[in-house]
Amino acid sequence: MAVYEKAKLFYISIGFWLTLGVECFGESNHILTIKPGGSVTIPYHYDEKNPPQKKYWHSYIDQSKTYTNTTEENLSVIDHPDQSLFTVTMRNLQNKHTGHYSCVVETDGKPTATHDLYLQVQSAPDVSVMNSSVSGHEGDNVSVQCFYSSGYKDKLKQWCRYKDKSCYTVGRTDTSQSSSVQISDDGRSFTVLMTGLRLSDSGWYFCSAGEALNTVQLTVTKAEPVSVTTEKEKWRFCLSQN
Repeated sequence: MAVYEKAKLFYISIGFWLTLGVECFGESNHILTIKPGGSVTIPYHYDEKNPPQKKYWHSYIDQSKTYTNTTEENLSVIDHPDQSLFTVTMRNLQNKHTGHYSCVVETDGKPTATHDLYLQVQSAPDVSVMNSSVSGHEGDNVSVQCFYSSGYKDKLKQWCRYKDKSCYTVGRTDTSQSSSVQISDDGRSFTVLMTGLRLSDSGWYFCSAGEALNTVQLTVTKAEPVSVTTEKEKWRFCLSQN
């Protein structure tokens, strides 16, 4: 409990703007919780019209800066200019990695935007996911199961998209252009069901309970072509075999 209370001293409020048709993820205090030995990937979107000159991952633990397109044994910071984002992947996390971090973009030598978070490494993460990467074909359905600890049973549960900061809450369905999101809670975990997937649904999301969260990457690919064989084609195939 002492470690958890200490963590609360460092977290930072993140405001999300209202997006039409879905909930706004209001000002909350966010902690990313990961088990020892685990890995996590953190995305950060930047302005596609005015891309920054420098992007880096800042650790307040040792005041280090790791710039994009750097790959080390347990840390990778990779730029994806075609998506206007960079990702930070931390692997083999240990208690020593617990602390405050920031994704930072810089122009003309000055930070122009940051995304701060508190990373908490704990044996029983407050929020965890069954799979941190899920995929599906266009038009199909996909589900994500998000587990939470007993202390978060009565906390607000949400499924949020990083790019446009839109969020969905338990017990609500929002439909747009034939795709929908349904969230159900069984008291130990909540399940997000996305139906009628669109290619534009691809991207980074997070599920949260209260201030605790974990990240998920969704990849939607084009639907596989359906092979239709008519009776006439079957007949021609049989003749060709004789």
